[in-house]
Amino acid sequence: MKNKRLPDVGKRDKINKFLFARFLAVIQLSHPIKSTTVILLRDGTDGMEVFMVTRNAGIDFAGGALVYPGGKTNPEDLTPETAAYCDGNDDLDISEIGSRVCGIRETFEEAGFLLAREKNTGMLINRERCLSIGAAYREPIRRGKLSMKDLASNEHLTLACDLLVPFAHWITPSISPKRYDTWFYLAKAPEGQIGSHDNSETVASLWINPDQALAGAKNKIYNIVFATRMNLRKLGKSDNVKLAMNMAQANKVITVEPEVINENNNITFRIPWEAGYDMEQETETVGPAVAFYASG
Repeated sequence: MKNKRLPDVGKRDKINKFLFARFLAVIQLSHPIKSTTVILLRDGTDGMEVFMVTRNAGIDFAGGALVYPGGKTNPEDLTPETAAYCDGNDDLDISEIGSRVCGIRETFEEAGFLLAREKNTGMLINRERCLSIGAAYREPIRRGKLSMKDLASNEHLTLACDLLVPFAHWITPSISPKRYDTWFYLAKAPEGQIGSHDNSETVASLWINPDQALAGAKNKIYNIVFATRMNLRKLGKSDNVKLAMNMAQANKVITVEPEVINENNNITFRIPWEAGYDMEQETETVGPAVAFYASG
């Protein structure tokens, strides 16, 4: 009796990797990816301003869109070892701490701001310190070579999770090819720090008043997807940073998973009125923005 020839090991590995990738794709559709977005605020001459970045057009999801800094949570964000370096985590579970760490990390990677304190003084890091740390750590952290725990430990810092105030919670509709479960946080930009895009995932950046950003989207100056526009609209209720932060602390966050209706070459998004956006639906012409939103 002849022995059956076993498939080539390399070929079997390729098949297994392909099947696993397909499995992950199916799981991703049913289980949105946890992610965090940070809306950095400052008081400007024309009222409150928000820091926004333009995503690289080559990115497959919301490429070219004007967004807030943000991205998906990494496993390293969710460890007790990382939590030990966080301020303001007494009443938070590990997932809530990790969500905030993710926001601090993504803000550092994509926008160049670092929400952190000097461990020995408790003071937020200043401009020069932020620039120095950014030059040494920003790219390694973006590439996953180092974690925020590594940065905090090496530089004797604590991560200022207490500065992040929950503002909104959005889940991408099930029709989207990529789904995200995203917490949006407000944070006042640290005094003196200057932001900058990373010239990789983000290719431009600016401070802008929420109403001006919405007007720019209406006039096709900026590509701003639905969830980002809605949160700009919500921000527009506040004239200054203190009021915005106070309102966020006072209001309950209502999860938004929009209902999407596609008919007559238009897409209508429906959201719950009680979420605080003073509207229940918006209709836009079918186009690239059908992807809905990424993390900002």
